[in-house]
Amino acid sequence: MALLERVSTLLRANLNDLIEKAEDPERLLKQLVLDMENQLLQVKTQVAIAIADQHLLEKKRAEHEAEAAEWKRKAELAVAKGLDDLARGALERALSHEKLTASFASQAEDQRLEADTLRQTLRKLDQKLSETRAQCEMLMAEHRRAKIVGRAAQAQQHVGVAQESALGRMKNRVRQSSAENAAVSEILAPDTLEDRFRNLEESEQVEMLLGKMKTRAALQAPVQD
Repeated sequence: MALLERVSTLLRANLNDLIEKAEDPERLLKQLVLDMENQLLQVKTQVAIAIADQHLLEKKRAEHEAEAAEWKRKAELAVAKGLDDLARGALERALSHEKLTASFASQAEDQRLEADTLRQTLRKLDQKLSETRAQCEMLMAEHRRAKIVGRAAQAQQHVGVAQESALGRMKNRVRQSSAENAAVSEILAPDTLEDRFRNLEESEQVEMLLGKMKTRAALQAPVQD
């Protein structure tokens, strides 16, 4: 959770506020990109761990499911031989494994949801990182131009055009703020159109698989007299 909170903070970062407070805006923007790259590596590691844990839990569930089936088979064999006590013992073991099967199945599902969440976070962070790199380059170029304009304005002041230079700085500041606001709006924008279509396609695929499973279950169900 701490990792996801740090990632969320980076995604919500207000570049305007950061630039206004920074003594060295270019250095700050480079550090922001570096932080996002580091968080991306950590999220990738967490995704791999979550998927591995999910597979392990699913394997344990399958093992206990197989054990339950085997003990039921043994119970049926004992009943056929008239060994009720032996059959009871086998059924008790089967029930124990069935409980463990349900427990591992629940844990595997929780782990799957966690892995899916991390995968979505990874995808969004990767996309935001690409966008942030581009926007930071634009903002740094804008900042450099603003400094050049500032120096030019100071030169104009030295030659006695203080009013004109002040107006020039104000115009540059308005243009810079407008450009930075547009950049921040793009960086902090909600899911892209591609994300929305991807989610729609995944939802349709899930519904299609569910429909097939229901149809197959209906065909396999025993016909009652």
